[in-house]
Amino acid sequence: MLGEQGAQAALAKFLNEGLADYAEGRDRPDKPFTSRLSPHLHWGEISPHQIWAATRSAMGRAEGKLDKSGEKFLKEVLWREFSYHLLHHWPTLPDLCFKPEYENMPWVKDDAALTRWQKGQTGYPIVDAGMRELWATGTMHNRVRMIVASFLIKHLQIDWREGERWFWDCLCDADIASNAASWQWVAGSGADASPYYRIFNPMIQGAKFDPEGAYVKRWVPELRGVSDVMIHTPWEMDVPPRGYPKPIVDHGAARERAMAAFASVKKDA
Repeated sequence: MLGEQGAQAALAKFLNEGLADYAEGRDRPDKPFTSRLSPHLHWGEISPHQIWAATRSAMGRAEGKLDKSGEKFLKEVLWREFSYHLLHHWPTLPDLCFKPEYENMPWVKDDAALTRWQKGQTGYPIVDAGMRELWATGTMHNRVRMIVASFLIKHLQIDWREGERWFWDCLCDADIASNAASWQWVAGSGADASPYYRIFNPMIQGAKFDPEGAYVKRWVPELRGVSDVMIHTPWEMDVPPRGYPKPIVDHGAARERAMAAFASVKKDA
């Protein structure tokens, strides 16, 4: 359902069915525990104030049973507002690194690798599932957004602005503030950013947050016959699945390259 009625219905559904499990389940792309309110927020169909008030009301009625998940969810609402605060005071946020020294990052210009990332053909299942979900639906689970962003920036050493532009073109909730602030958070160049040396291991992330491979198998049909044990490392199978690419880069080698790039930036700072 679209419009204000759809937004209110989505909020009510989340508060009734998803909020209780939000704190523990929000990172599971295979589970329905996120609010899915970001498109409604983006198009002005609901306001942060309305979401805040309704969530606090639900927490009050639950007499403490929703406090942990409710506070976690409200922090995400605040993160969105913080992004707008940043954009207001630093209008160059979508184009320039918040931390100027990161403009010296030795990015790699690799159009072929960028295209494989965009099309979900990296050979890393959780990354490819996220990119295919984005193309098919105009949205992507938040945990997977962080994984695919980290992969582009740190495994492929491609400028975060390339990812920002792709998300801007594809996402139906692509707020300019949230998009820029989130990409810079992953890149380590933003305000209160994740350290650059925090490099997501896509195999570990997949096994932790999509343990049965349900999310991967939904979006990467080439892997639907793969066992849960091998779903996040299909290249290790005796007979790898047909039609699915080998990893575009070796995780260990990519991590070393990323750390060397980070060291060069810190040295010049």
